[in-house]
Amino acid sequence: MKKNRACCTCEGLREQQSRPAAVRSIKIVGTGRTLPERVLSNVDLEGMVDTSDAWITERTGIKERRIAAPDEATSDLMAEALERACGRANVQPSELDAVIAATSTPDTLFPSTGCWVQQKLAIRGMPAFDVSAGCTGFVYALELAASLIESGRVRIVGIVAGEVMSRVINWKDRGTCVLFGDGAGAAIVTRGDSRSGILASNWGADGTLAQILYQPAGGTRRPASHETVDGQQHTVHMEGNTVFKHAVKAMSSAAVNAMRDAGVGPDEIALMIPHQANLRIMEATRERTGIPKEKVFSVLDRYGNMSAATIPVALDEAWEAGRLRDGDLLLLSAFGTGFTWGASIIRW
Repeated sequence: MKKNRACCTCEGLREQQSRPAAVRSIKIVGTGRTLPERVLSNVDLEGMVDTSDAWITERTGIKERRIAAPDEATSDLMAEALERACGRANVQPSELDAVIAATSTPDTLFPSTGCWVQQKLAIRGMPAFDVSAGCTGFVYALELAASLIESGRVRIVGIVAGEVMSRVINWKDRGTCVLFGDGAGAAIVTRGDSRSGILASNWGADGTLAQILYQPAGGTRRPASHETVDGQQHTVHMEGNTVFKHAVKAMSSAAVNAMRDAGVGPDEIALMIPHQANLRIMEATRERTGIPKEKVFSVLDRYGNMSAATIPVALDEAWEAGRLRDGDLLLLSAFGTGFTWGASIIRW
C-alpha cells in the first residue's frame, strides 16, 4: 500500500537512528555574527507589496529584516562572521583545521562557498566544504564538526552559516517576501573537557517532501532559461500551511527525542534556541517540548528568517547577553527545506 505522504516526516522521525550515546566532548569557544547595514521594515514593505505591518507582525512576529547590499554576497557575510568568531576564540583563521559552510544561497554552484570564504580570509590547506540542509544547516554542520573532532582528525573547526535570501525572493509574493532576511553567524568548535559537549542529538530528512519548499530552477533539473527567469522559477516556492504543520511536528519531535536520549527534562534546559522561522512555529514547538517561554531566545523580530544563519546569530547574541554560562544545558532545534530537521542538547 502506498504511504500517505502527509505522514512521512513523522515516520522518518521514528525510524531514524535515535538512541542514547556517549557524550561527544566538544566545546564552542567563540561565536560571531554579521548583519547587513540596510534595514527593511514592515512599513517599507507596505509600499512594495499588498501587505501591512499589522498583518506581518500578527502572522509572523517579524518587524524588520536586514538586506545585503548589491555588492555583498553570502561569502562576504560569512567571512566576516567567521573572522569575528575566531577573534572571540583567540584563534587565527589560519589555525582552523576545517571550514564548514552551511547555506542555501551559495555564491556559486561551484566551487563551494566555503572555498570562497577561505579566499576572502586568505587561508588555505584545511578542507572547506558546504552543507546544504536549508534552515537546519547549522545543526547539521555542528554534527559533522563534532564527529571530525571526536575522530581525532581535526582539533579546531570553523562552522559558518550564512544566507542572502533577498536574492532568491519573489518580491511580488507577499506570502514569502515578508519572511526572509540576510545575515551570517559562526562558531569555533574544539575538543571539550569532561564538563562540556553534545549530550544527545536527533537529526534526519524526508526527501519525499522536497517540492513543498524549494527553488525550482537553476540546477540540472531545470537550467536557467528565459522561461525560468520570466516565470520566477529561481525564487523561493513554498506551500506555507504544509510547511508550518511539518515544521512544528519535526522540530518538537526532534527536540523531545534529543532530551530523552540525553536523559534530561524540559525544566533542566537553561536556554532553547529554535530556528527562527516565524513566531507561531516557534511558540507551537516550545509548547510541545514543554520549555518555559522565558527560556526561549529569539532575534526573529529584528532579523526575520535567515535560514541557516538564524541559530548561530541568535547563539552569538545570547552568549553576548550573558544568557549562557558554563554548565548550562542548551537546546537547539531546527527544520528546513528537504525536509530536514535536527536538534542537539549541548552542555555549555
